[in-house]
Amino acid sequence: MDMRKPVLISVAVILLVILLRASLYVVPMPNHAIVTQFGRVVTVRTEPGLYFKLPVIQSVGLFDTRLREWDGEPSDLLTVDKENIEVNTWARWRITDVRKFYEAIRTESSGQGMLDGIIESSVKNVISGQALMEVLRNTPRRLTYTSEELEEAEADKGIQISVGRERIVSDILAMAKGKIEQDYGFEVQSVGIKHFNYVRAVIPNIYARMRSERERIAERYKSEGREQEATILGEMQKELETIESKGTREATIIRGAADAEVLKIYAEAFGKDSEFYFFLRSLELLPKVLGKETRIVLSTEDSDLFRMLRSYQKQAE
Repeated sequence: MDMRKPVLISVAVILLVILLRASLYVVPMPNHAIVTQFGRVVTVRTEPGLYFKLPVIQSVGLFDTRLREWDGEPSDLLTVDKENIEVNTWARWRITDVRKFYEAIRTESSGQGMLDGIIESSVKNVISGQALMEVLRNTPRRLTYTSEELEEAEADKGIQISVGRERIVSDILAMAKGKIEQDYGFEVQSVGIKHFNYVRAVIPNIYARMRSERERIAERYKSEGREQEATILGEMQKELETIESKGTREATIIRGAADAEVLKIYAEAFGKDSEFYFFLRSLELLPKVLGKETRIVLSTEDSDLFRMLRSYQKQAE
């Protein structure tokens, strides 16, 4: 029995299996397949299933036709009202024509790279022709602020929205679609703006402008406060002068009545004893003209004061 026959059969089976495996390929549900021969597209498979190809000389490339995400990098641009801003965008895209896509850009990573340039240029072309408020807002509705002054300052700007953010995003999408679908076999289904921000170089100026606006409002409060202070102080001074005038008048009346009563008492005392009255008035005068260390030398002959004191002394004895 020839022992080589089983070996040859085994080798033939193995080669047949290898050849069969090299000739078969599977197209999964969400994918399309491109069969190429020496770099040239031979067949396009758009339906899922099991297919045959020529081994070795033909190769298969699979392309996922589901939606894919594109996340762009922030880009700087200048709006029509000279605001230097940073815009960060996103997009969703998918392959629509596998043959055209393969012939134009070959790989999906190349498609992502192409989107970088196309969407960013569309964003710059559309937004740079609009004012900043047109990009930020959809309607001219009045915003709510923490103070009436800020709300008045916003109203003074007279913002009018004629285009709005939604339409701007639609224009960006239309421009990107027009550049892609006709030539590259894939489409951009949606575009969005993640956020806006001022570029870092101008943020200090923005803060300075905000600070200046707040300082202007604060100065307005201070001015109003000083005006109210002056009004209150004026009214207080007027009321104080009125009170002082009324008090002075009442004091004058009371003092006059007291002086009249004193004069009346003095007159009655003078009428009863004129010498005692004169003596009493003299005693009242002495503390005003004499100090503590003042010495008085009185003559015993012609001093009226001494004579008066002696006369009252004798009367007392």
